[in-house]
This record gives sequence, C-alpha cells and structure tokens, in this order.
Amino acid sequence: MKIALKDGQVLIKEADENQFLIIKSWGKMKWSKGQQMLYGPADIELLNKLSGLVRLPGPIEERRKNLNEVAAAIDRERLRKSPEPLYKYPVKKQLYQHQTRGANMALMAFGLIAPLKEEATADGIK
Repeated sequence: MKIALKDGQVLIKEADENQFLIIKSWGKMKWSKGQQMLYGPADIELLNKLSGLVRLPGPIEERRKNLNEVAAAIDRERLRKSPEPLYKYPVKKQLYQHQTRGANMALMAFGLIAPLKEEATADGIK
C-alpha cells in the first residue's frame, strides 16, 4: 500500500483487497476510478484508524501525533477549573470563564497558538 498526504488529503494507492474493504467500510474515503486510488480528509479520526491498520510514513505520523496533541490540549482546557486567557482578547469587558475557555480552545483548534502542555498540580489539572 502506498500512502501520501497532499493538500490536506490522504491518498492511498495499491491497497490489497482486505485493506481496501476495511478502509471503504469506514465511510471516510472515496474511490477515484480515474486515478485508481482512495482519497479522504487528513483528519484525526481517519489517521488514527489508518495507524491501526498499517504503519504510517513519517510526515503522516507526525501530523497524526500533532492532531492528537491538539485534541488533548483542548480537552484539558475544557476541564480546567479556572481558565486564564491565553491572549489579550480585544473586548472591553472581562470575559466569563466559559467565554475564556471557549476562546482559548478556539485558538488551539485553529492553530493560532501552540497547544498547552499538561501542567501537573496537587489536585490534578491546573
């Protein structure tokens, strides 16, 4: 099986029959008859499923790890008891906790800031 990452799409050629049927059953990829390949969005769900099926090439594995780190950082921010603004948001009034939390999560999701590393404290997540 040949796997490539191009323009946010995962491209798969020369998959054997079993691999083809498994990948097609996920409903995440489409078959291009003209190019004889499967293609689909390089999202976290598809990359994690592919990593369970085959060993991913270096750049694709790095993308998968990065997406998993961002998702974990967003989950940590969602559970944070008292979120601190990660940016000086251009608003006049002070944001409520849920607004600060949502804005922080959006910055991480859209890649505008690097995902925060886990901070260990006595009571768990800070």
